[in-house]
Amino acid sequence: MDAQKNLALPITPKPKHKRSVWLRLWDTRWLYLILLPGIAFFVIFRYAPMYGIQLAFKKFEIARGITASPWIGLDNFRLLFIDREFFIALKNTFIISYMQLVLFFPFPIILAILLNEVSQRRFKRVLQTVYTFPHFLSWVIVSGIMMNLLSSGGALNNLRMFMGLEKYPFLSDKSIFRFILVFTLNWKEVGWSCILYLAAITAIDPSLYEAAIIDGANRWHRIRYITWPGIQVIIITTLILRVGHTMDAGFDQIINLYNATVMEVSDIIDTYIYRITFQKIPNYGFSTAVGLFKGITNCILLMSVNWICSKSTGTGIL
Repeated sequence: MDAQKNLALPITPKPKHKRSVWLRLWDTRWLYLILLPGIAFFVIFRYAPMYGIQLAFKKFEIARGITASPWIGLDNFRLLFIDREFFIALKNTFIISYMQLVLFFPFPIILAILLNEVSQRRFKRVLQTVYTFPHFLSWVIVSGIMMNLLSSGGALNNLRMFMGLEKYPFLSDKSIFRFILVFTLNWKEVGWSCILYLAAITAIDPSLYEAAIIDGANRWHRIRYITWPGIQVIIITTLILRVGHTMDAGFDQIINLYNATVMEVSDIIDTYIYRITFQKIPNYGFSTAVGLFKGITNCILLMSVNWICSKSTGTGIL
């Protein structure tokens, strides 16, 4: 009887010895080696420059350097909030960014879904190449193309003259210049931006489409009930990141396209910083204050939209 009781007792496994952190790091050393270039990039180009943020609270004197320059508290920010040009640039930044959000953000998603529906692989690859190629052109080249098309002596105005119409100042018309910015952004970046969504679509289980076809679902139903839910997490993530870059309205694009005539509707925070730093008597403390304001605003927008998406959809990045 005692022997039977002993056999019935549960056998407790011996506790495993917990390996040290260093041993576990050594086992995954190659993964950390792959991460090293990315970590080095962020440390060198993102975190190390934060040392200069203190200039926003100082009156910078070149002879004394950053550390020895005198502290002036929030004086640079007081100058910032009484500068009319800053508020014009701030307003333009928000308007252009949200025009891009409404008139650019959906199109890579739509293009990815449409390309996914193309059945011929060769034709699909040709389309992907055609749509992706403009991304590799610099904004200097794209701006040159737009000027050759839309300037007073450009191809479009020459066509208007041939048709008996008067020339139209496309690049100096304040009412349409922002739409030109959005159009050129779409032409250049839609094909490249859709790659992420195409990759997400290819990760969807093909058996779902096969089952839907057997059940009689048409193409629209497959897009609506399979493709869209399958890429929804990626869409929400990219939306959060896009809103987090609201204050980055496209410096390279605007600096190459805008002119004095349309500056009132196209001068953004980045071009404003460029002008007050390199085209006027520089005040590095003031410029740093503008940059710090821009960074804090982006951070607030990112956290806000992430909280909203997390509460409403359960998807977030933080």
